[in-house]
Amino acid sequence: MTPLDPETLLTYAIPDARDDYDPRDVIIYALGVGAGLSSDVDETHFLYERGLQALPTMALVLGTAGFWPMDPKSGLDWISILHGEQRLTLHQPLDPAGIMLGTTRVADLADKGPGKAAMIRAVKTLKNPGGELVAEATETWVVRGGGGFGGARDLPGEALPPVPSRDPDYAVPLPTSLAQAATYRLSGDRNPLHIDPVTARRAGHERPILHGLSTMGVIARAVIHAADGDAERLREIALRFTAPVFPGDAIETRIWQEAGRLHFRAMAIERGVVVADNGVAKLVP
Repeated sequence: MTPLDPETLLTYAIPDARDDYDPRDVIIYALGVGAGLSSDVDETHFLYERGLQALPTMALVLGTAGFWPMDPKSGLDWISILHGEQRLTLHQPLDPAGIMLGTTRVADLADKGPGKAAMIRAVKTLKNPGGELVAEATETWVVRGGGGFGGARDLPGEALPPVPSRDPDYAVPLPTSLAQAATYRLSGDRNPLHIDPVTARRAGHERPILHGLSTMGVIARAVIHAADGDAERLREIALRFTAPVFPGDAIETRIWQEAGRLHFRAMAIERGVVVADNGVAKLVP
């Protein structure tokens, strides 16, 4: 196990990214997060160019320079990275076509100790060509064995809140497909962990796993459907990933409505495994 090198990482210039996207890209993204697979919800408005809505979590893939830790110049052992948390704030709804400019930086590091994990927090800002802020995305990665470089033990900021202890107000089951990871890769995340069995085994998985952000897209759809199906109302969503999802798993999102926010937890139904927890979302009226 090699400790993370903060100087190499913090001086690495994460490439800025520009995405010119259109309804075809919006539909491909929606397919990559499982839209249209359930017979219980109508998702035509995510899949048909007439009246098309862009799912708000598409902001997570727009303006992103792919899985940049695979660049050796970043100093990261990318096979050791786990996706820990993801937060997304939308300052305005996504249009079904447009241009987005993304800038990403490493904001914080934490050191859990020699032989233990390092934590990385990266922040992406997404703007339109006029300079208006459209979205901000914050992700936390766990680098197995990357601790011991001498940094602060914990990342700054508030932890995500626990879900309420009472029964949920809604439970929304949604399927994933066996081809979902392959489809999601078309939106830009080409990490071979999600398609190549050899890479998956190297990372400690029995087979390729679904992208965490595809899982988040499934959960966001569940939150949207628990409201009234209008994707433009979702402006904030955050969660902690707790276990991988395998393509083909059905995911049930359990949702609690409290104090103007929705709290949620998601499970892989057949395996009985909590795959995301401490979830919270805000919707505009």
